[in-house]
This record gives sequence, C-alpha cells and structure tokens, in this order.
Amino acid sequence: MGILLWILFGIIVGFVARWIVPGEGPGGILGDLVVGIVGAFIGGWLFSFFGHAGVTGFNLGSFVCAIIGAVVLLWIMRAFSGRRSAV
Repeated sequence: MGILLWILFGIIVGFVARWIVPGEGPGGILGDLVVGIVGAFIGGWLFSFFGHAGVTGFNLGSFVCAIIGAVVLLWIMRAFSGRRSAV
C-alpha cells in the first residue's frame, strides 16, 4: 500500500508543478504527472545530498521538497523540448 500512496503523492506534486511552470509539456498532462513522480524522487535525493531530510513522509516539508524537484525537472524538460518545426 505504501508505493500506491507515494505514486498518489507524486501525482499531486505533478499537478502543482504543472500549475507553477506554465506552458505545455512534451508529454501533455500525463507526462507532467510522471514528471511529478520522478521530480519527487529527484527532490528527495537533492535535499538528502545537501544534508537535509528530503522526502520523509506525507508532511509539508516533504511536499515542498518534492515540488522543488518536480518544478526543476519540468522546467528543464520544457526548456530542452521547445517547439519543433515541421519540415
């Protein structure tokens, strides 16, 4: 049951990150939700790398940590995907 709750947590983070970073992502809404889940893992890793607690459970500190990771990942993905011209 724990992994399902973490996926739900990542989906919520993905929705919030999608709201913070404007524009359409490369994968649409579903892609942004996956970015939220992966970004939560990245945020937790980054915070623990710098000596902070990271994502420790369902609390405000973990939510902020996951949001930061998801926003950074979403911003990077959107910066590199850009608009492709049709040839």
